[in-house]
Amino acid sequence: MGFVAQDGKLWYNTIILIEGACIVMKAVITVIGRDTVGVVAKVSAVCAELNINIEDISQSIMQEMFCMIMLVSLNHCSVDPAAVRDRFTALGDEMKMQVTMTREEVFDAMHTI
Repeated sequence: MGFVAQDGKLWYNTIILIEGACIVMKAVITVIGRDTVGVVAKVSAVCAELNINIEDISQSIMQEMFCMIMLVSLNHCSVDPAAVRDRFTALGDEMKMQVTMTREEVFDAMHTI
């Protein structure tokens, strides 16, 4: 099942949450790997490039491992979700880290008992 956004692009397999009259599409971006300079800047730059709004961010370093979780809004994203995932996978490969994007409802379902 697809959804046609205002820009005319088709978003497949996206569950739409409705708050009032606004359609809200959110995702969780996770980043895990060896700590290095510029991780937040690089991930944020890709978000800006794709017109993804960062709504919340949490990061920590655990025994030299960098861990970050971002809650982002895809409402005004300039590409389809598969392209977003591919872009973050490529960024992870470039940084030698694991960078994943998961729709918020899938993330919530995975972590609900």
